[in-house]
Amino acid sequence: MDQQATVGELSFTRVFDAPRPLVFRCMITPEHLTHFWGPTGTSAPVERIRVDPRPGGVFETVMVNDADGSEYPTRATYVEVVEPERLVWTDDHSGMTVTATFTDVGADRTEVHIRQTNVPEPFRRPEAQAGFLTSLDRFAAHLAQLAADGAR
Repeated sequence: MDQQATVGELSFTRVFDAPRPLVFRCMITPEHLTHFWGPTGTSAPVERIRVDPRPGGVFETVMVNDADGSEYPTRATYVEVVEPERLVWTDDHSGMTVTATFTDVGADRTEVHIRQTNVPEPFRRPEAQAGFLTSLDRFAAHLAQLAADGAR
């Protein structure tokens, strides 16, 4: 995690061993998102993910707590979609805006920088940030599996 720039803002950067077009596609395709959306201990059933990746389009998911079945719905609206470079969406409930930038760093590797602004206080807590980081770990594992399966 990068340093917190201002109150209500978080920034994360991760380099994935996968080409930029694939990393981007994974972020807008329910069949990929189901494998990593949410922290460890949750699942996001593919039939409960809706993605319309265009400005004004909707991004909806329901994360399910694997232990007790609690559900955590999310609904956001895309502000910007520039394939394969950038995604920006705003959470309809909290008003948090997420900007994901995808940079080709060579050798089929992609740096993803995620900047969250207007982050509600509960999401800024260390345990919430740790949970978010596990979703990035799950994303890396999904990409590794795709590479093992020969996806590009």
